[in-house]
Amino acid sequence: MISDEDKERVRQATDIVALVSETVVLRPRGGNDFWGCCPFHHEKSPSFHVTPSTGLWHCFGCHAGGDVFDYVMRREGLDFLDAVRYLAERAHIDIDEGGPAGRRGPKRTRVIDALEAAQEAFSLRLMRGRGAGADEARRYFASRGFNSGICARWHLGYADPLVSLCRELQQRGFTRDELIAADLASNRGGRLRDQFYNRVMFPIHDEQGRCIGFGGRVMGDAKPKYLNTRETSVFHKSKHLFAFDYAKESITAKGYAIVCEGYMDVISMHEAGFTNAVAALGTALSLDHVKTLSRFAKTIVCMFDGDAAGQHAAEASLRYIESTTAALSCVVLPDNQDPDEFLKAHGADAMADQLRHTRPLLDFVLDKKLDGYDLSSPGLRLRALEEIARLLAPLKHSYLLDSYAQQVAGRLGAEASVVKERIRSAPIERVEEEREPVLRDGSGRGRAQGRGDAPQSAAQSSKAGPYEDMPPYDDVPPDYDGGYVDEGYDAGPVGASGGGALAQEAPASLAALSPEERTQLTAERNLLTMLADHPDLFRPYADRIATFTWADARHQTIAWAILATPEGTSPADAVVAASRACTDAPRILPSGAFAATSSWDAEKNVEFVVNEAEIRSIDRRVATLTASLQASGSDADSLDVLRELDDLRKRRRELRAAQPLE
Repeated sequence: MISDEDKERVRQATDIVALVSETVVLRPRGGNDFWGCCPFHHEKSPSFHVTPSTGLWHCFGCHAGGDVFDYVMRREGLDFLDAVRYLAERAHIDIDEGGPAGRRGPKRTRVIDALEAAQEAFSLRLMRGRGAGADEARRYFASRGFNSGICARWHLGYADPLVSLCRELQQRGFTRDELIAADLASNRGGRLRDQFYNRVMFPIHDEQGRCIGFGGRVMGDAKPKYLNTRETSVFHKSKHLFAFDYAKESITAKGYAIVCEGYMDVISMHEAGFTNAVAALGTALSLDHVKTLSRFAKTIVCMFDGDAAGQHAAEASLRYIESTTAALSCVVLPDNQDPDEFLKAHGADAMADQLRHTRPLLDFVLDKKLDGYDLSSPGLRLRALEEIARLLAPLKHSYLLDSYAQQVAGRLGAEASVVKERIRSAPIERVEEEREPVLRDGSGRGRAQGRGDAPQSAAQSSKAGPYEDMPPYDDVPPDYDGGYVDEGYDAGPVGASGGGALAQEAPASLAALSPEERTQLTAERNLLTMLADHPDLFRPYADRIATFTWADARHQTIAWAILATPEGTSPADAVVAASRACTDAPRILPSGAFAATSSWDAEKNVEFVVNEAEIRSIDRRVATLTASLQASGSDADSLDVLRELDDLRKRRRELRAAQPLE
């Protein structure tokens, strides 16, 4: 337990005005009182009142109030004891919790003092050190565009293997236990040895600007290439952010934070004027990171690399979109460049333009994930649905699940209710937070994948995993039940022939397709069946057929293979041509039932199925364009889309009016 005396020491050491001013703009009014807009509810007129003389605060809007502990409990989401610990760390006060559950080992303040002394020593060895090692360290930073002023500003340093840090710090009064507790030294065979040597050093600070750890990078081929301070009593990599002490005020002023992947990236961003940039410390973005940033930012912009590792980091961050009041968005720089590379190549103005075109994190992740799949046939789209369901599984209890399911359904042509059910039944995978720290080499590609193999790309993952023992599942079986769902027309079953194991496996899953998707597939197969029987009757419609947006890419391949045959081609030769272009043609071509049930002549049947296929193609294009309007960041692009939508809807009305109903 924390004693009453310690609690009072912490209270007395905490300036309530300084504490509140970290996230609230306070202005004096009427003597020594301060007023600002309440951080706990939305308001335009200040009703949040702070009284320094009593150390109390009160909001006359939401009626919350209390002392410094109440404020931190509410702002940070902590219980009382953790709020005391938080403020004790902020005030550099050691508290004695006592009992068997109390903290053991050196006092936290002594650990931090040792780390501060190490930061000073490392910096001095970089700036004034002599010898080949120090010269190489200076050349390394110079090659990255970091002059002496930048190195001094960021307290960058060099761990010289020829000068013992342990000996120096012990001479300054630090004990062996304190150096080991700070992870500055290790006990090897009874001897105390430096933990870092022959590395360029990046100090890591807490929110108050105190050194709590280091990231080090070798300049040669030694292993490990990157080394971070281990978890200690003062350093927790899943909670702390690199450069947060530098960026905190800027994040509050600008309203958004930029999360990069590397130390070099963050320093380059700050030096270019983007002083609200931070980086995670050798881990994926964690819930604690998100909560910390949400105290100061309304938007968190994740600046991921364009490689597979960046995509994996984006997917891992998706689970936090509802764990914060801040909006999560992202930017992926072109040509797989990291921020440091991009700034050197294009400058700050180009970076500012990139930041003006951020995308919601969910939209980005879905687009990138689906871009890695072949979505040309319904079966492949259903396979992609299983992967997307696993990706969204952490959001299965979200009150916005209907919206997420609708978004996925629109992309995959699936039923929203089925998508929602797949998400709810998918297991939630644990995030692998351990990875090597991101200290890039000169090419910007210095990042390691950490323990285990690199994550698979979407294209790779779509070919492995639970599907290895399943049928190929890339076809719509000839015997699935699909009829037009439209006024005045009701076709029966598309076909009656079997489909082997695939036909037995697929119907239940293909029910996941939306009615619009099944209707378009039916229309396309009706057209193909008649096209094989009457190739010459379709040739006048070739230009129209060329504009179709097909539900199944194989259908398009078959249609053009037949239309490419010479005039006078027999039905048997048309099937041969289609089979050469698509091996599934013999099963697809007989699956349309419209001609067999129609009483019209062949010419009228051809006109009808072409019109119907074009109507369904228009519906597909309209759905795609409507979805793109939500993601468009340009008014000019939106205007072009609206014009195309208007033309398509006008064309659909013309076709529907021309279709006979009996």
